[in-house]
Amino acid sequence: MISSMVTLVFIAALMAATYYASEAAATSKGSFEDNFSIMWSENHFTTSEDGQIWFLSLDKETGCGFQTKQRYRFGWFSMKLKLVGGDSAGVVTAYYMCTENGAGPTRDELDFEFLGNRTGQPYLIQTNIYKNGTGNREMRHMLWFDPTQDYHTYSILWNNHQIVVPIRVFKNNGKANDFFPNEKPMYLFSSIWNADEWATRGGLEKTDWKKAPFVSSYKDFSVDGCQWEDPYPECVSTTTKNWWDQYDAWHLSDSQKLDHAWVLRNLVIYDYCKDTERFPTLPVECSLSPWD
Repeated sequence: MISSMVTLVFIAALMAATYYASEAAATSKGSFEDNFSIMWSENHFTTSEDGQIWFLSLDKETGCGFQTKQRYRFGWFSMKLKLVGGDSAGVVTAYYMCTENGAGPTRDELDFEFLGNRTGQPYLIQTNIYKNGTGNREMRHMLWFDPTQDYHTYSILWNNHQIVVPIRVFKNNGKANDFFPNEKPMYLFSSIWNADEWATRGGLEKTDWKKAPFVSSYKDFSVDGCQWEDPYPECVSTTTKNWWDQYDAWHLSDSQKLDHAWVLRNLVIYDYCKDTERFPTLPVECSLSPWD
């Protein structure tokens, strides 16, 4: 069961790979320079000789990050990552979408962060959803495989009905609300940085700088989304001409529901919708079912 889940649980990637193979084959690819800009510390960014593999490094001085040159409102976004191996306690590799470069007070964000570990301990994924600057929608999952030994595909499916990121489904209710980000275009980002004040065992495990530099690597970026173009972007009014905005992308299939149920039973460490001490009255989105 676990070996099959390695591919099945990444639901967004599965949808594109199996249900819409012809459309996914037409997604945009290219060199790093075609798609991305370095956000900071360009000297901590390198590529393979052919330019197809990209490396971000973290040392005691600084980390590094990149972002897409274009903004998108809805679509399917995919990249292969290989995370920092060995002792990576305190190190966070982030892969996310956001309306801006920075933690602005009104930003929307689809966030997932890979939390480093001491050698031999499993990586954790923390996900969060922000709308108009408000997050506090964290979930944490264990990984059942070693993301440092090979490249794994991590995808985001975003439409007006649901957000599907690795091992999480976040639904909309079809009404104006303050929890589902669906109005603003976003860039896609990735970065590596030191967060040893909280990332590993709540900050008890600190980054061992003798192990630096810490390096994460990337390849095979793909996007099939609605590119935002001012002043009259098509993305203002969504249509069903794209596979990621058609009915079958609004819901999980029966097989995907089984996979997601397995994740909920076996991999969830923390779910804000179960935290009644933190939220005596649970947020309204917690009543929405991922099965609908």
